Amino acid sequence: MPETFFFVQLLNGLLSGIEVKAFESIGISATEAVQTAVKVNQALTLELLVVGGLIAFFAVVRLTLSVDRPNPAQQVAEMIHEGIGGLAEQIIGHGSENFQGFVTCIFLFVLLNNLIGLIPGFAAPTMSPWVPLGLAVPVFLYYNFQGVKAQGVVGYLKHFCGPIWWMAWLLLPIELVSHLARILSLTIRLYANMYAGEMVTLGFFSLIPLGIPSIFLGFHVFVSMLQAFVFMLLTMIYLSLAVAHEH
Repeated sequence: MPETFFFVQLLNGLLSGIEVKAFESIGISATEAVQTAVKVNQALTLELLVVGGLIAFFAVVRLTLSVDRPNPAQQVAEMIHEGIGGLAEQIIGHGSENFQGFVTCIFLFVLLNNLIGLIPGFAAPTMSPWVPLGLAVPVFLYYNFQGVKAQGVVGYLKHFCGPIWWMAWLLLPIELVSHLARILSLTIRLYANMYAGEMVTLGFFSLIPLGIPSIFLGFHVFVSMLQAFVFMLLTMIYLSLAVAHEH
């Protein structure tokens, strides 16, 4: 990805000085430190801007809350809250409100990063495989943590062993591999769909610069929303399976 974006240069300028001083403190020369320093790319910069934008949006909503005269930002926030809350209640069931904040953040973060690809000159961060992977790993850790929290270590491990105790030796490794594969599944699904959608849109823009490509911009919006929804939906399903108590 190109690194000419202003905020990329700004972040690299701010962080390079810190990195150089850190390297010098352990005996590495300034020249070597500059060459060794890790560069911030466009994908990470855009992710940080999305996080900052979401924080700013919900801060405005919180500071301007009104029962009598809700502003447009509050109406949008309430619509998102009610929509995701209703879906979480259907999938996770009792106690879904405990996880609503997490799944809402997942949905909005993925959606906004997907939609960035509509801005000329910018590639959606989710086109980089590291971004979907960086989302899949926290989801994996989160639902497993919630499963252990809800049922205890022993109770949660029973899910991996199956209902028949003498088949546990066979089911346990299969279930462990299946759960680890969820990281790969979440990563590839989001990355591959966003990458393919972006390539199709760019291809038609290069062939027919006017008219027809606008249809594919609409298709890009649809794919962006669909992939964000699917990512959130799978997160809810994994949570529902992790916290479910067997009777």
